[in-house]
Amino acid sequence: MRKRAAEAEVDPGEDRQFVAAIARGFDILHAFRAEDPMLGNQELAERTGLPRATVSRLTHTLTRLGYLTYLPRFAKYQLGLGAVPLGQLALANMSIRRLAAPLMRALSEETQASTSLGKRDGLLMVYVEHVSPRTAVALQLEVGSRLPLALTAMGRAWYARSGEAEREAIDRDLAARQPGEWPAIRDGLREAVAMQEELGFTASLGDWQATVHAAGAAVALPGGEVVALNCGAPAFMLGRERVMTEIGPRLAAVARRIEAMARGPG
Repeated sequence: MRKRAAEAEVDPGEDRQFVAAIARGFDILHAFRAEDPMLGNQELAERTGLPRATVSRLTHTLTRLGYLTYLPRFAKYQLGLGAVPLGQLALANMSIRRLAAPLMRALSEETQASTSLGKRDGLLMVYVEHVSPRTAVALQLEVGSRLPLALTAMGRAWYARSGEAEREAIDRDLAARQPGEWPAIRDGLREAVAMQEELGFTASLGDWQATVHAAGAAVALPGGEVVALNCGAPAFMLGRERVMTEIGPRLAAVARRIEAMARGPG
């Protein structure tokens, strides 16, 4: 079950400006994923934690507005064309994508590993740029893919460069949501902070998926926002030693170059 309002680090009960109905509508839209493009009301209720009756009213409204499309054959919904311009506009406004893309493309081809740029969305990282090498074997991910912050190299890099207050809030959410897994997750995050301080990058060696190895590096933008990069491939192509001695240092260098470009001359 996913409760997006909690992931936003906002307590609606303490914020009189917070419009819960709008938040619930976005909960519905955020429930769709690239691997699950069609969802029914029951599935949406399970993912959002909202009552089935509430979900039914929200999907009806979002369909009328064009943000969802109903598929009678499957009795399910998919994202509608109304959602497309919002995503395109958001991506177009991210100048960091234009700065990072050429460097990401060069690194991907040189290492034969996929390289991505992501932003934090609650306890997830969302890809806003993705480059795969021109090889038959590559990670099957794309712009819009959402990965767990705590288990991925990209998410750990973001965590390691974020502020102490943000890390504490993330820790509380993770401990509450995954109490059984929290000790192992906490150890991985603490290790990521130490790696970032010592090496300038982080790693995920089978922690997210047993068959995937990756390095991560964060980019601190002039306005205070933090985004993160990763460079990864199937584990049989990218062993631990290569991640630690080649991919990680090269990705960290790319991150520092992007930071310098974002700051501009002087």
